[in-house]
Amino acid sequence: MTAPLLVRPLAPSDFDAWLPLWDGYNAFYGRAAETALDPAITETTWARFLDPQEPVFALVAEREGQLLGLSHYLFHRSTTRLNPVCYLQDLFTAPTQRGLGIGRALIAGVSEAARQAGIDRVYWHTHTNNAAARELYDKVGKHGGFIVYTGTP
Repeated sequence: MTAPLLVRPLAPSDFDAWLPLWDGYNAFYGRAAETALDPAITETTWARFLDPQEPVFALVAEREGQLLGLSHYLFHRSTTRLNPVCYLQDLFTAPTQRGLGIGRALIAGVSEAARQAGIDRVYWHTHTNNAAARELYDKVGKHGGFIVYTGTP
């Protein structure tokens, strides 16, 4: 029998278990070795999760004391709504744990946190070639048809 999965807010003591998941997430998107994030970004991101004044949050999925996945999200204002919205920015499950419902549970955890904050819209995006994630996202969300562009100021 498998122990239950616990989705919970990140704790200060989670850093050593969170970091390999964060590094795995970044490596998946090509941010590793020579293209890795500056360590200052990781340090600042971690500090933001623990700062109650920051609108940036993290959940982890844990089973039997082992972190198996992470989700990072933030609340922000919108020009088309009176209430804030929730952007699920990062979602990652340890490769050996995929297909076990961890990603779905983390999305549900973010959605619940948003509901508790009085927010009624959660959104996220992924790369077009991330087929495994898109299979899940098609089940739990709706593709709005938007394409994301980035630029340099």
